[in-house]
Amino acid sequence: MKIKLDENLDIRLVDVLASQGVNVTTVHGERICGASDEALFNVCRREHRTLVTLDLYFANPLRFPPAETSGVVIIRSQRTTLAALRDLLVDALPTLKAARLAGGV
Repeated sequence: MKIKLDENLDIRLVDVLASQGVNVTTVHGERICGASDEALFNVCRREHRTLVTLDLYFANPLRFPPAETSGVVIIRSQRTTLAALRDLLVDALPTLKAARLAGGV
């Protein structure tokens, strides 16, 4: 599984995901912070990476056609602390790895 973490997610999640066997890059690490949503969408599409974000804008299929992607995971949680997001992602990883995310939100 290839994931790109959006800039709104803590980069410390990289170690958590990598320890679970995920090939993960970040917007921070690639120095594309502040890029437009469209630019980020296109980077993920070209790299065949699933975007993981807190940004609900990526759920708009007219603006970001899911059929053109390796998937978008939008995290919706009342708690966005590092610990809460870490637990949420670790719990969701088996499902995400088994699911066919390509072309979906």
